[in-house]
Amino acid sequence: MLAETYRSYRLAKGDKKRELARKLVMELARYSHREPFWETVRELGLKPDRVKEVMLFLEENGEIEIRRSSDGKRLWVLTLRDIRRNPVRLDRWLALKKQQRK
Repeated sequence: MLAETYRSYRLAKGDKKRELARKLVMELARYSHREPFWETVRELGLKPDRVKEVMLFLEENGEIEIRRSSDGKRLWVLTLRDIRRNPVRLDRWLALKKQQRK
């Protein structure tokens, strides 16, 4: 299922692409507490680079903020765990960004 959503994401444009990226990230957040996370991602049919690509796309569009360590490295799994813990905050934040764009 995630692999199909990723393929649709790659082909989509505009708002549909953002919507599919959000859907992917929310689904991946459900698996963020499984260790090792990247092995779980591979079992779901995705490559880790593709997950990172989707998250970077959302960050570039101002929809999420990828956490960083003190040395500047991106903390992918911790970001997904934050989204899992508080999805309402993410949805509210996205709604606020939509209102500002208009």
